[in-house]
Amino acid sequence: MNKIEAKKRIDRLIEQIDDLRYRYHVLNDPRVSDEIYDSLQQELKKLEQDFPDLKRLDSPLQRIGGQPLDKFIKVKHMVRQWSFNDVFSVAELADWQERIIKLLSKENSEPPKLEYVCELKIDGLHIVFTYEKGLLISAATRGDGQIGEDVTQNIKTIQSVPLRLKKPVDIVVEGEVWLSEKQLAEINRQRHKAGEPEFVNPRNAAAGTIRQLDPKIVAARKLDCFIYDWSGGKDAPPPTQLEELEDLAKLGFKVNPYFRLCHNLKQVVSFWEEWQTKRQKEPYWIDGIVVKINKRDYQNRLGYVGKAPRWAMAFKFPAQEVTTVIEEIKVQIGRLGTLTPVAQLRPVKLAGTTVKRATLHNEEQIKRLGVKIGDTVIIRKAGEIIPEVVSVLPKMRTGKEKEFRMPAKCPACGSVVEKKMITEKGKEKSVALFCTNPRCFAQKQRQLIHFVSKKAFNIDGLGQKIVIQLMEEGLLKTPADIFRLEKDDLLPLERFADKSADNLIFAIKQAKKISLARFLYALGIAHVGEETAVDLENYFGTMAKIKKASEQKLAEIADIGPVVAKSIIKWFAQKDNLALIFELEKLGVQISHQAAVKKTGPLLGKKIVVTGTLDSMSREEAKEKIRLAGGDWVTSVSKNTDYVIAGENPGSKLAKAKQLGVKIIGEKEFLALVK
Repeated sequence: MNKIEAKKRIDRLIEQIDDLRYRYHVLNDPRVSDEIYDSLQQELKKLEQDFPDLKRLDSPLQRIGGQPLDKFIKVKHMVRQWSFNDVFSVAELADWQERIIKLLSKENSEPPKLEYVCELKIDGLHIVFTYEKGLLISAATRGDGQIGEDVTQNIKTIQSVPLRLKKPVDIVVEGEVWLSEKQLAEINRQRHKAGEPEFVNPRNAAAGTIRQLDPKIVAARKLDCFIYDWSGGKDAPPPTQLEELEDLAKLGFKVNPYFRLCHNLKQVVSFWEEWQTKRQKEPYWIDGIVVKINKRDYQNRLGYVGKAPRWAMAFKFPAQEVTTVIEEIKVQIGRLGTLTPVAQLRPVKLAGTTVKRATLHNEEQIKRLGVKIGDTVIIRKAGEIIPEVVSVLPKMRTGKEKEFRMPAKCPACGSVVEKKMITEKGKEKSVALFCTNPRCFAQKQRQLIHFVSKKAFNIDGLGQKIVIQLMEEGLLKTPADIFRLEKDDLLPLERFADKSADNLIFAIKQAKKISLARFLYALGIAHVGEETAVDLENYFGTMAKIKKASEQKLAEIADIGPVVAKSIIKWFAQKDNLALIFELEKLGVQISHQAAVKKTGPLLGKKIVVTGTLDSMSREEAKEKIRLAGGDWVTSVSKNTDYVIAGENPGSKLAKAKQLGVKIIGEKEFLALVK
């Protein structure tokens, strides 16, 4: 066989094998026996060996698994990744709909005609797939929404994921990788036999499998995947959510078949109730439904708030509840000195995990529930994440139960505790006990754990257990000590060998470059969470300006009230805190500063509205350009609007701008303005 004949044969083999794969793994319609499928693959393998330069990127033999990786590479997502906000009741869902109607009605006198597409919320691992000209280029984990890990080699082992689409489109899609309970049982049987710890649920097993460095292990575990979102790329998605799911299936993706178009909220609730009883029959875990507004025009107009879309909501199933016994109540010390009572439980399975602890929140909660040590209690996972004690079963008492009282002194350092009001977003929330010793070892421990957490310095390999170990060895006392660590400090310690010590030192070195927002969050200033830290970076731009900011200046930021402002000023007024920043910079920590996003630039004081799809940038990128140019991004058109930027398929905002005489510009004019 010559090269031309070989190429034709390879092309036909790949087309035939892919068709059989699609029928078996996507349509659940096997046409031939495994022997025939294997025979075709063996022929392809022989031809690829004889003609290696004819090997195609979409060859099905890639699914067998390549060489193990040394580590996963970080990649920046082309499309920002979001997560859904949750609701747990019909009333909360109705409140969401009311908010949506109000927002959409601001632009039109007529109320919007809402339809919803309901999809099953598969409990697996979120993955982002990028295709160019129909060919799978990359697959990455969600990560922090902007940066994920490249797991393409592992994803290629999943038979339901197409390596080449049925059309040569450039798209970014999102999906959920999952593992069946049957496959989990087989994996756990093998792990038990090998003396390895078993996975507690399919979600953890899927996540652990995707993060394997050896793709052959991934291939053997037989993961599956549903695609549910067409989120980006040069080829635009269709005008409705329903058509989007249908078109994804036409492209060759495996789309969960149980989606439904609902014309009103009553039908949404009916779908939710139906799947509460039916979910046990499916091989994958389902923890709720996702409700999405059908019209893409409405989705674009509603946009995003915080880290979630306004136009969609996860309608979770009621939390699973079980009973167990409180064997002890211990007090945990937070990084700000808060004393939190935590119930130590008789281990019990809940929502697929073994629960041994549950929060009791504070002294008020213990009194309200009437909790005693030894009580039989009902626990649940709020949102199936955080275990909490819901109620006590007093009829189960034997008379041996013991009263619990919060300590008058800190259990970690012996200092006096005092009551303070906890505030959240400037509002008083509840009373809690605080350790009065700022040098308390337990507080320092929590502060260091917070400092290296994912949203802060994100130092790979420096997790909670290692931080505690290094503190107990006297190697860590302050965050600055992290950057003084050397390989020789680590080698004598348990858990550290030559390679692991090298890896941690390298990770610490890599973490020295950090954005101002992440640095501020890492400092652990009371009331300064992730979003507030971003607001501070955007407004002030540099650490020097934040240090000098007055309460009045801080109050100019929309989401910063007097409580938060006072907390920031108090933190920067303390000499020890300023000394820490100086020390970190001296040790090589580089804080990336940006120009303050305010009061400067060609759009200074201008109110800008964007409608439609822009060619060269996402809406988030357009928003950033407007802010950097000194302008204000606004979501609705009024007589006070200065410019409306009109992209492809503009909505009703364009008509309103024309009616009010607001200046309308195109994408090119906008880019010229901010250049």
